[in-house]
Amino acid sequence: MKQPEDEIWFYGTYGRYGCFSNFYRCDININGTIWPTSEHYFQAQKFAGTCHESDILNAVTPSEAARMGRSHDRPLRPDWEQVKDSVMYDIVLAKFKQHPALKQILLSTGNKRLVEHTERDRYWGDGGDGSGSNMLGRILMLVREELRNDHR
Repeated sequence: MKQPEDEIWFYGTYGRYGCFSNFYRCDININGTIWPTSEHYFQAQKFAGTCHESDILNAVTPSEAARMGRSHDRPLRPDWEQVKDSVMYDIVLAKFKQHPALKQILLSTGNKRLVEHTERDRYWGDGGDGSGSNMLGRILMLVREELRNDHR
């Protein structure tokens, strides 16, 4: 599958658009707590208000945070499916508002469609063949629009 000219594909923390990844290392302050990556925050919110939240905050890497958050040994909050998109939106917005250089990269994408291009995820990504939901890309585009409106 070839990348269309009106799209920007990203995956991983490398390259010009590596900052779009939730694994990209940059501190983000949410309610007075400093999270090492947006992945740490997102995974921890599956267990908000429990000891598991702070365990994930202290994970050494975003991969470890993801592994902990996906563990079936931890009690997932009952409303997770209803709130996960808004949790992702909140952390992505905070990340780009708090880091001006990253904000400029996001705004530099103009009106191009942002796509997390990966076979590994059909919900947050495009499933590798374009049939996935691409929710992370969609949220990034919503954040981009909000940042543009703040800028005016």
